[in-house]
Amino acid sequence: MIVATAAQCLVRRDDSAPAADPTPYLRHKKTRKFMGLQDDLAVIAAGLSLSEAGLSRESLGDRAGLYAVVGYIPFNQSDIAPVLAASLEGERFSMQRFSNGGFQQAHPLLTYRCLPNMPAYHVSANFDVRGPYFVTYPGPGQLYSALEEATLALEEGSIDVALVLGVAHQRNFLVEHHFSRLEAPTAREELCDVGACLLLERDDSVRARGHAARLSLVELEHAYRPHSAVTGQTAEEQRFVGVSAPLGALGPAALLCALSRAAGSREPREVLHELRSRDQIIARSRWQVQA
Repeated sequence: MIVATAAQCLVRRDDSAPAADPTPYLRHKKTRKFMGLQDDLAVIAAGLSLSEAGLSRESLGDRAGLYAVVGYIPFNQSDIAPVLAASLEGERFSMQRFSNGGFQQAHPLLTYRCLPNMPAYHVSANFDVRGPYFVTYPGPGQLYSALEEATLALEEGSIDVALVLGVAHQRNFLVEHHFSRLEAPTAREELCDVGACLLLERDDSVRARGHAARLSLVELEHAYRPHSAVTGQTAEEQRFVGVSAPLGALGPAALLCALSRAAGSREPREVLHELRSRDQIIARSRWQVQA
C-alpha cells in the first residue's frame, strides 16, 4: 500500500505578503541568487515535508525520487520592459534589434529564476535527492501523471521515498496575461503563488522505521480525452469530497493543498478528488485520512 507521511502547502494570495525565505534549507547560501519565487516555495515545502515525515537529507540519496509539476513560466513586466524598449524600431518589434542586443537587456540570472526545471533542481541539490526524477508542466492534470510515476516507482521498489511537488508562481504579468485571454478566463484576484509537497512511501517501510502515515492512497486513475478544435477548451472542473476545495486558483498544487489540510485534521475520513482539466485530462483519486 502507498501512503503519505507528510503533506505541506504554502499559498501566497497577496503581493504585499512577506517573501518566502528558503535560506535555512540551502546547503550553499550563494545559490540564493539563482532562485525565483517558485524555487523558494518548492524548497520550503519540501523541507517542511521531510521534517514532518522524520526524514533528513542524509537518509535520501538514490533511494528517493522527485516528481515535480511546475506552473506556467513566470515573468514580471519590469523584467521584460527593457528588452522590449531596446528591440523596437519605431513602434514595431525588430528581430534584428532584439538579436543585436535587445535580449541582453534582461538580467543575466533571470532565466534561472523562471525555468520549469529549476524548482526540481534546487530541491534535489539541497536535499540530496539522487533517484529517478520526473518534471512536467503546467497544471493539475499533469499532477496526476507525476503521482502515477511516483506510485509505480514505489511499487516496483526502485525507490523508498517519493517527493511529489506542485509549484506555481502565478501572480506576475506573463501568467496573469495568459489566464486573462483564455476562453474561460481566470481573474487575476483568483491566482495564487503556491508550493506544495506530498511525501509518498510504502506502508511496510514506514512501519519499519516507526513512523505514522498521514494518508493512504486508495484509488488513482487518469486518462486523456482530446477536445474538439471546433468547440475549443473548456473551463477546468474540480470536485472535492471529504475536504473543502482550496480557495483561489492553485494550479498544479490544488490537490496537494487539499490533502495537506485533510491530513492536518487527523480526523479519519475518505477524501475524493475528481478533475477535468482545461487540456481534457480526466482524473480521479481517493485517499483515506489516518488518525
